[in-house]
Amino acid sequence: MPDSVAPAGPTGPSLNDFASFYLYGLTNNPYQQSTDAEKFGELYNLVIGAHGGFSIASSFHPYQLVNPAGVTVWYAAYAQFYAQPNRIEMFGEMTLEHARFVVTPPASFAEYHVWPDTRLTHAENPVFSQYIPFVLPFLVRKDPAALRWDAEVSAATDDRERLGWYHDAVNEAIKFVQPSPSFVLGFEEFDEQRPELVIERFMSCRDMLKAL
Repeated sequence: MPDSVAPAGPTGPSLNDFASFYLYGLTNNPYQQSTDAEKFGELYNLVIGAHGGFSIASSFHPYQLVNPAGVTVWYAAYAQFYAQPNRIEMFGEMTLEHARFVVTPPASFAEYHVWPDTRLTHAENPVFSQYIPFVLPFLVRKDPAALRWDAEVSAATDDRERLGWYHDAVNEAIKFVQPSPSFVLGFEEFDEQRPELVIERFMSCRDMLKAL
């Protein structure tokens, strides 16, 4: 009689269980880190809201988001999570309790890697040497409920004062990791198949910056 084979245990959530989001803005120093988990939690709650997931403990220039091997900072965060022996329990906390965690990206992401899209280089667009792009990434468990940013923007469609208050609150909340004179331009989902959309966000305000 053949030996019975024990069923494989659960391997944990896949990358498809998460979505990649980011705040983006302008600064004079785009690569900053912080170890303040409490402040990251406050920022996460303000921008993401009641969704479990991860803050990534650094800001980045867009040309630091994807390394030469094609690995993104979001995938690196997921890989660090997946390496944890208690990842299934952690994911359960994200699902039931909307738990937030903080992951530190590998030091290799400190290196700049200019993609084929070179529009943010100083040589091509000198304005981005004065107003330097930065990104603050989040890896968020997928959930049908609206993210806090989307809900606030939707609620403030006809109330510019409310939208201004919220935008000011986000700008204040990032200072622990991305100090002044940094300011946030917006919030988007990262499309790994079209990373150049990150660059488009900054190009859309290039002419305005040149006029300042």
